[in-house]
Amino acid sequence: MNKKVIGYIIAALLIGSMVVIMVNQNVKKADPIDKSSVLIEPKDGAGAAGKGEIGLDFGNIPPDFELATLDGETLTLSELKGKKVVLNFWATWCPPCKAEMPHMQNYYRNSAEEDNVEIVAVNLTSSENRGVKVVQEFIESYGLTFKIPLDETGIVGEEYQVFQIPTTYMLNTDGTISQIVKGPMDESTLKTLIDDLD
Repeated sequence: MNKKVIGYIIAALLIGSMVVIMVNQNVKKADPIDKSSVLIEPKDGAGAAGKGEIGLDFGNIPPDFELATLDGETLTLSELKGKKVVLNFWATWCPPCKAEMPHMQNYYRNSAEEDNVEIVAVNLTSSENRGVKVVQEFIESYGLTFKIPLDETGIVGEEYQVFQIPTTYMLNTDGTISQIVKGPMDESTLKTLIDDLD
């Protein structure tokens, strides 16, 4: 075989592989999540000295924010005090976020009300290449019913030091940070972490 034919074969294999990867990433069922890539930061008394102070350490109250949702409602984090809050940061182009969303939706549909939980999935809209439109398509495609505020300026993501997505802050009913999770969670991990909230 000449080099040109070999080049075509390699190109065809690469394109075929990319198509398979894209199809797999767009499957909307709750696929198993590789937990080895998830970092749940231990709370071994860390942040206890600053308990109740504004900040991003364990025991701190995270910075308040007010963001609009797609339907034009305004969500203010501090208004959720009294509920356990799963504060998630994500984007539509993020494969681990796509893997996590069906798990969060299953939990929300089946257990959130009984467990006194609110899921707030802040979309990092400033990083979306088609803006709000792609977020709307994603929500409809995945059948998401929990609150999805839009961080259109990127200020909230910056303030929360979201350098890896998904990143999730687990908040107690008093509004303080209990856990910080970097990476996608499956439904059982989510349930376990929520059960640990006060």
